[in-house]
Amino acid sequence: MTVLASGLDPSSAAYADNRAAMLEKLAAVEAEHAKAVAGGGEKYTARHRSRGKLLARERIELLLDPDTPFLELSPLAAWGSDYTVGASLVTGIGLIEGTECLVTASDPTVRGGASNPWTLKKALRANEIALANRLPLVSLVESGGADLPSQKEIFIPGGALFRDLTRLSAAGIPTIAVVFGNSTAGGAYIPGMSDHVIMVKGRAKVFLGGPPLVKMATGEESDDESLGGAEMHARTSGLADHFAVDEPDALRQARRVVARLGGRTARRGPEAPPVPPLYDEDELLGIVAGDLKAPFDPREVVARIVDGSDFDEFKPLYGPSLVTGWARLHGYLVGVLANAQGVLFSAESQKAAHFIQLANQRDVPLVFLHNTTGYMVGRAYEQGGIVKHGAMMINAVSNSRVPHLSVLMGASYGAGHYGMCGRAFDPRFLFSWPSAKSAVMGPQQLAGVLSIVARASAAARGRPYDEEADAGLRAMVERQIESESLPLFLSGRLYDDGVIDPRDTRTVLGLCLSAVHGAPFEGARGGFGVFRM
Repeated sequence: MTVLASGLDPSSAAYADNRAAMLEKLAAVEAEHAKAVAGGGEKYTARHRSRGKLLARERIELLLDPDTPFLELSPLAAWGSDYTVGASLVTGIGLIEGTECLVTASDPTVRGGASNPWTLKKALRANEIALANRLPLVSLVESGGADLPSQKEIFIPGGALFRDLTRLSAAGIPTIAVVFGNSTAGGAYIPGMSDHVIMVKGRAKVFLGGPPLVKMATGEESDDESLGGAEMHARTSGLADHFAVDEPDALRQARRVVARLGGRTARRGPEAPPVPPLYDEDELLGIVAGDLKAPFDPREVVARIVDGSDFDEFKPLYGPSLVTGWARLHGYLVGVLANAQGVLFSAESQKAAHFIQLANQRDVPLVFLHNTTGYMVGRAYEQGGIVKHGAMMINAVSNSRVPHLSVLMGASYGAGHYGMCGRAFDPRFLFSWPSAKSAVMGPQQLAGVLSIVARASAAARGRPYDEEADAGLRAMVERQIESESLPLFLSGRLYDDGVIDPRDTRTVLGLCLSAVHGAPFEGARGGFGVFRM
């Protein structure tokens, strides 16, 4: 039988402690999400509404098909920075007239929707997802352009936004801009480089230079409407393809544009009907301990996310600290790699490389479930070839051509993060649980290494070692590394696509699998680098 049997005891004290710790972390994440939803706060939200305008998320809601999910991406961008959580931009994937689209929406309640460095990073990540998965891109625009005090961090890399729009179009991926207000200076090129443009009467303002700049540069007197208003662009310049009387009309017209995109938006559906897991998704809250040193069986996670809890394990007796196998998720066939006891040894590394090659021969997407402290160290392991075997696994991940989806459940440290397809290895999507941590190594280990090096240096110079200073240094380093390894910090820097509730893992992965099947893919057929044997 390939149906997983669960050994989880929801009535145990350990389960209750794990669940309580996870719920506490979830509450902290939800509080930060609420800040992103609040945008610029009550004052600026009220001012925006007083002008008869919809909020960014209200625009998205009217744009999408009723009662369909919206997978919001990078909602915690800019967390921990000097900028508002969310980076004044909402991005995500949703259905419009039955077509999966990548939607971006400026939040004009945050500094007029001006772009800061994190807005740019978030927008570029959205474009990357649209291109990789052939998702039509719908931009809901109302932005004052670059946040000028931070222009040095925006101007040079910001050109990639316009590059991406033209590359999407060249690849046959539709781009649609709906302009609700300001889209000025460099922002004017968003509608200028989109395939389809809709502008709202009396609201849209699209020009390279506004009336004050024109006055300064040329001495010419002008006004917003004659310079860049929706009616002018619809009647005179031709920049506007569709003229909307108000915001709901603009969103209705955007839906009609998507409805007429035709066969280029056809997507492959699942190979089989989805079947719910046998076990309750709510139980995912009690699997990972608050202390990540406590091991857990990743099969308990797999049993609660894959169809029918049916998992055909590959090499179950070999390299047991990495679980690999085949399953269906929302009807899509996937290969799963999940860390068991945290450490990756030579056997696990070779097993992973073999499994990844098989997935590429069969054109099967891979799901990586992280809980690893990295590759094993020590004399015996170095002599046994851990470097070349770890490199073999990383080689396989690097050159695999099937879509990769990663979820950080617990630890994701060191090169193990790389071998399990961390952000630098271009997974199509990467999400974190609130319990996740990721860094070069654990805080205690890193602080300990620094202490050992400092002791050796003092001994080499024949100097006494200051134990009190050492204790203070270790405590400071541990606090720093701990804070920098937490999911809020990592998500704020867009090192993942969002921190998700463990109970939503199956749904999120299902939405991602649907998205990745919109673009053709074929596994590597021997196109791997040299494997050191």
